[in-house]
Amino acid sequence: MITIIGNLKGGTGKSTVAFNLAIWLKIHQGSVTLFDLDPQKTLSDVVDIRDEEGYEPELEVFDDVDALKAWKNKKSEVIVDVGTSDFDAMKTALKLADRIITPVPPSQADIWSTQRFIKLIREETGGTKKMPPVFGFINRADTHRGVRETDEAEEALEYLKSITRVDLRLYQRTAYRRSFSEGLAVFEMQPSSKASKEILSLAKILYTN
Repeated sequence: MITIIGNLKGGTGKSTVAFNLAIWLKIHQGSVTLFDLDPQKTLSDVVDIRDEEGYEPELEVFDDVDALKAWKNKKSEVIVDVGTSDFDAMKTALKLADRIITPVPPSQADIWSTQRFIKLIREETGGTKKMPPVFGFINRADTHRGVRETDEAEEALEYLKSITRVDLRLYQRTAYRRSFSEGLAVFEMQPSSKASKEILSLAKILYTN
């Protein structure tokens, strides 16, 4: 299954999500193939760090959209990180996707961006009836209970058409940044952390339910 992790706006945390999900898949299902089609190459960079440190399991990442187009093994799990810097590659990936996962930070600008992303998916895949399932969740949510933006963004996400809200939040936590910079999944570096529990819950929702 080809899963696209993307949005139109930068800074949504898509590479962090893709990387953590990939390691979870490698551990629990034995294989995963990564494609980094974002010219910023953040996903490729973190895989390089992981390789340099010798961490296992190892990950392999490709950056050729033609290789994705030629992908034949529909039973294997594929994760694709896309970015708007290479718009043509993004549009090609959207047409090949079996589903699309969209991290949405809690701001009105990100809700607008997500709305435009859904419109793009619809246009590139042949309309509402032909588009792959799109799932969105709040990423980098504020940990302070008094801040209303996260609740408001989640409510707005619920009302967007052609996207299913995942009933889960990933919060803005240092553990995500720290583990990513070390080439580790958050559940490898800090297994008992709140961040670890969040990403493990997301992986189970996406890949076991």
